[in-house]
Amino acid sequence: MNAKQKIKQTSLTLQNTQTTKSTSADKKRKIIKRLINSGLLSLLMIIIIVTSLPYTILSYSSLVEYSTLVSLFIFLIVLLFRYFAILIMAYLYITKYTFNPKTGYFPFVSIIVPVYNEGKVIRESINSLLKLDYSNYEIIIVNDGSKDDTLEVAKTLVGLQQGRYGDVKVSLINKPNGGKAKALNAGIHFSKAEIVLCMDGDSQLSEDSIRMAVRHFSDPEIGAVAGNVKVMNRKKLFTDLQALEYIEGLNMARAAQSFMKLVNIIPGPIGLFRKRAIEDAGYYSSDTFAEDADLTLKILAHNWKIYYEPRAISYTEAPEKLQQLLKQRYRWTRGILQAIRKHKKILVNPTINFGDTFIMWTMFYEALLWPAMNIFSNLFFIFAALFYGLSSLLFFWWAALALLDMVTALYCIAVEKEEFRLIPYALIYRMFFVLTIDICKAMSTVEEFLGFEMTWGKLERIGAKEATA
Repeated sequence: MNAKQKIKQTSLTLQNTQTTKSTSADKKRKIIKRLINSGLLSLLMIIIIVTSLPYTILSYSSLVEYSTLVSLFIFLIVLLFRYFAILIMAYLYITKYTFNPKTGYFPFVSIIVPVYNEGKVIRESINSLLKLDYSNYEIIIVNDGSKDDTLEVAKTLVGLQQGRYGDVKVSLINKPNGGKAKALNAGIHFSKAEIVLCMDGDSQLSEDSIRMAVRHFSDPEIGAVAGNVKVMNRKKLFTDLQALEYIEGLNMARAAQSFMKLVNIIPGPIGLFRKRAIEDAGYYSSDTFAEDADLTLKILAHNWKIYYEPRAISYTEAPEKLQQLLKQRYRWTRGILQAIRKHKKILVNPTINFGDTFIMWTMFYEALLWPAMNIFSNLFFIFAALFYGLSSLLFFWWAALALLDMVTALYCIAVEKEEFRLIPYALIYRMFFVLTIDICKAMSTVEEFLGFEMTWGKLERIGAKEATA
């Protein structure tokens, strides 16, 4: 019997039980109560506005013009402060990153690959992992009760597979369906490594992703390292816009947060963790729809630092249709809000962990306040332009935002050595794409506030070869 035949798949029978916190009748009563409270509050605000307007010295037309100018000024000040704060910290991080060489550190790493109905892409993903420029790692596939041929394909991959520097052990855990969080926990429990890399079943890692990321763990304060997520299936309108969004909207923010070693969300497609940090945090939880954000907040709460490594890249499929994109962002927004509500003690009490409190407030702002501000400002300015002859002012406002986005996109694309053809997308990025996403976020916030039920959505995979064709 050879060594390859000795490695067998592991089958786990886990009880995926979850306590029901409230009945459907209780949920309906809560929704009705929230609707009544919201309606009464809105009615009170309308009464105050209607009764106070006649006593103002300004006419209605003058009031709209004056409020438009004030709103423009406030919105632009907030926008500029947000942009330049992120840009400056991101620049300081890149400068520090560039001139701060790391010593060699090569611990044993377990790559956890949770899969559910990933039969089309699982073989490509595992084959890409065998090409990694790292010699000390293993691969653990966790089949989370797939209903397609994922299990059959995964079984053919079990054993000692030829890697870049020798044989790589590939193990398989088969368990009943219980969600990504429980699948990752099963792989982490099974692992004996000091460092675990958690990824998505459809993702493909860059060759030097592990080598570039694990070196940061030589710092004993680092509990996790967030990777760089890039869109694989480009050359289409929505996927190119998402490619720009990941570069400008997500990676630049992570770079800024990494300057303080306080990254707020470790992305699902690639995140490396010190196993002890996960144990301190109590592993992944299934009680939110953003298990990545939840675990990140728990790790920060236990005084671990989180870094961002731009050269640890994970290529992932992005939604190609608007409906798929909105469904994804709906889940992301509600999941982040659930994570914030779950850790609300830290949100209101900075004495517990000031860094975690700061990060949670930035998440609260990005998920709740900023979308509402963006939607309101656009509607208000369009209304003022149509009815009060301020169309030229509206044009210059949009042009200024487009110019700001193009300059930011140019900087971010240059830093990441990305495709310069993405820069023109900045012209429609702010005015249409971001606004559409913010409307989706606002609707998600309302439904989360009202307690509407939601289910996991899953992107239909097409495979890397078709995605890049």
